[in-house]
Amino acid sequence: MTTFRIGAAAEVLGVSADTIRRWVDTGRLPAGRDEHGHRIIDGVDLAGFARAQAADPDAGTGFSSARNRLRGIVVDVRKDTVMAQVDIQAGPFRVVSLMSREAVDDLDLRVGSVAVAVIKSTTVVVERAASAAPTRTGADR
Repeated sequence: MTTFRIGAAAEVLGVSADTIRRWVDTGRLPAGRDEHGHRIIDGVDLAGFARAQAADPDAGTGFSSARNRLRGIVVDVRKDTVMAQVDIQAGPFRVVSLMSREAVDDLDLRVGSVAVAVIKSTTVVVERAASAAPTRTGADR
């Protein structure tokens, strides 16, 4: 039977160890203790928890056949006259998407924006998260 210590479970789920501890302490994630008294999580329980978490799509997204959605923050945008490269940090994962400059401008993607990388086969489609639109100041307009 595969078991995970708190830190390993956090790494697998892309959250902090403190988050895992809170989930265990509140009963959301079952855990036991090993022979040394350290908290451990059964691999089957962790997999079920991860699946349940993934079943909740981002609020504000429409219907899509794409199931691989990585919500993250835009960490870099490089644009030329026609194309652009957008880098998103989604937990421990860096996702890079090449798209038209027009798409980047239409989505108003910039460093600090929240975005969702939608992955279907070998194509990465980036959508702007509806609930996290940036606040615009007079200087931004």
